[in-house]
Amino acid sequence: MKKIKIGVIGLGYVGLPLAVCLSKKFKVTGFDTNKKRIDDLCKGYDQTLEFNNKELDKIKNISFTNNAILLADCNFFIIAVPTPIHKNNNPDLRNIKFATQIVGKILKPDSIVVFESTVYPGVTEDICVPILEKFSELEYKKDFHCGYSPERINPGDKKRKIQDIVKVVSGSSPSTLKKINYVYKKTIKAGTFIASSIKVAEAAKVIENSQRDINIAFINEL
Repeated sequence: MKKIKIGVIGLGYVGLPLAVCLSKKFKVTGFDTNKKRIDDLCKGYDQTLEFNNKELDKIKNISFTNNAILLADCNFFIIAVPTPIHKNNNPDLRNIKFATQIVGKILKPDSIVVFESTVYPGVTEDICVPILEKFSELEYKKDFHCGYSPERINPGDKKRKIQDIVKVVSGSSPSTLKKINYVYKKTIKAGTFIASSIKVAEAAKVIENSQRDINIAFINEL
């Protein structure tokens, strides 16, 4: 467990706080395809305003890059890219598919890939895993494993940050789940909740988002 090197793919309002939080206990490489985003972070500027210049300067044990080759040393990947919807309300999975390809190309045996992007139940194992297998030429549950841990950040909330919100975790095998739980539990003060399967964890995110959306819609109607 001491040899865990984490790569966080996607440094938006979810990925950056996560990368910063994990860097307190692990070596972290933060990756984003947006070169300007990387340049800004290296200069101490966060356009999402989650962190100010002084806060970013204090962060140790983390590096930012838009060069995927620099992720090759990692063995624990977390994909936290946006998953918007099309005009017809169907999910747009292009970002998560592309991020999965990037990881697949540098994936080594015994690595773990955890997805945090909002998806419907089944996306991790039915859509992302085949991409990982194709580009890595490795076999799922034999050469590498996956997990799903939905992001639960409330953007702009300065009181309840990522470490203050219980983390839902899941894994493709008992040993994988143990490792994933270990990583998050080391940095999330609020603790973790272990879901019975990856699909259950994916469903939990959909339910939470739906519940929030319904509450907002109700207040808007009032």
